[in-house]
Amino acid sequence: MANGQWYPPEWPDRIRALADGSLTPVTPKRAATVMLLKDTGTGPSVHMLRRRSSMAFAGGAYAYPGGGVDPRDEQQIRWAGPTRAWWARHLGLEEAAAQAIVCAAVRETYEEAGVLLAGPTDDSVVGDTTGEDWEADRAALVARDLSFAEFLDRRGLALRSDLLGAWTRWITPEFEPRRYDTWFFVAALPEGQRTRNASTEADRTVWIRPTDAAASYDKGELLMMPPTIATLRQLTSYDSAAETLTAAPDRDLTPVLAQARLGEDGEIVLAWPGHDEFTKHIPTGGTPA
Repeated sequence: MANGQWYPPEWPDRIRALADGSLTPVTPKRAATVMLLKDTGTGPSVHMLRRRSSMAFAGGAYAYPGGGVDPRDEQQIRWAGPTRAWWARHLGLEEAAAQAIVCAAVRETYEEAGVLLAGPTDDSVVGDTTGEDWEADRAALVARDLSFAEFLDRRGLALRSDLLGAWTRWITPEFEPRRYDTWFFVAALPEGQRTRNASTEADRTVWIRPTDAAASYDKGELLMMPPTIATLRQLTSYDSAAETLTAAPDRDLTPVLAQARLGEDGEIVLAWPGHDEFTKHIPTGGTPA
C-alpha cells in the first residue's frame, strides 16, 4: 500500500454486483462528526481517535469523534447561536433534520471525547466535565437510556450551535453495506475542558497537527478513509482554530459521493469527484492501483 488509504478487499466484487444489478444500495443513515481543534505553538492540532481493529466498519482507521443521528436528536432543546432555520438553510435540510444533525455532532463529541459544546447561558460553556456525575450521564447517553434533550434539560444547559462550523459532507459509496450521510464540522476545544478516550470503539486518541497526520498517511503509517485525509489536507491551510471556524460558513457542502464505472476490459475505475488522489483502477481479478 503506497499510502494509508482504507480499502476493503471486498469492494471490487460489490462494485461489479452493483453494476450488474444484483446489489441494491442501502439507504445511508444520517451522521455527524466533529474535528476538534486546539491551538499550539506551531498552529492548530486536531483530535483524532483510532478505531479498534475489531470494528466491522473501518477497523484500525483514524477518524474524528462522531456517529449516527439518534431519532430523539429532533426533540425540543434549549438552543443558542444561529437559529434552526438558519441551520436548515445552511445544511439544505428541513429544520428538524438540521437540528438533529447539529445535535448529533455535539452529543457524539461528548460521548466519544468527553467534550461538551453547551453552557448554562447563551454565551458561556461548561468547564470540567470529568466528574463522576458527568460520567454517569455520559454513559447513559451512550446506552441511549437518556436522550440529549433530557440531559441538557436536567443540567439547565443550552446547545451552543455557534461553536460549530459545518465543513463538508460525504456519503458512503453505494456499494458499501454500511452507509452514512455524514456532515463534518469544526469546533475549537472549549477553555477548561479536555479530551479523553471515552469511546468503546477506539483504542487510542491523539492530538496531531493536520500536516503531520497527512504526512504519516502518505507514508502508510496512519490508516484513514478518504473523507478523513481529505479534510486533514484542507485544515493545513489555516493557522488557528479561530481562522478555521471563520472559514466554515463559505464552505461548499455539496455531498461527495464515490463513483464507480466498468471499462470495456472489465477494469473498475473508482473515483471521488473533486478528489483525484483517491482514484483507483482495479483490473479484472486484480488489486487496486
